[in-house]
Amino acid sequence: QVQLVESGGRLVQAGGSLRLSCAGSGGVFLTYAMGWFRQAPGKEREFVAAISWGSTTTRYADSVKGRFTISRDNAKNSVYLQMNSLKPEDTAVYYCAATRGSTSTVVAGSGMDYWGQGTQVTVSS
Repeated sequence: QVQLVESGGRLVQAGGSLRLSCAGSGGVFLTYAMGWFRQAPGKEREFVAAISWGSTTTRYADSVKGRFTISRDNAKNSVYLQMNSLKPEDTAVYYCAATRGSTSTVVAGSGMDYWGQGTQVTVSS
């Protein structure tokens, strides 16, 4: 059974930084594209960032481009989301997810194979 576990979410002031981590079990990271999504209260879950299995391709939502950076370490079965210049509108539960597809699959959000349980990020103004 594949499991993804996120960590690193907390309360932070606007303009601050956070680094989220997602640790996976098994061989998921060796061949899966990974992504981060978020869901704010009363809103639908949305795509944030994607990375290919070999880290050659990354993609971002327009709302986070230039502020967030996705990376991965396959040797550690981990994917990360470095979030800088945080804004109150970044407040959400952040989820990592894995897909056998490509980064385009991650961007579409509908073909993910595994999801984590989420970690809360709260940005105060």
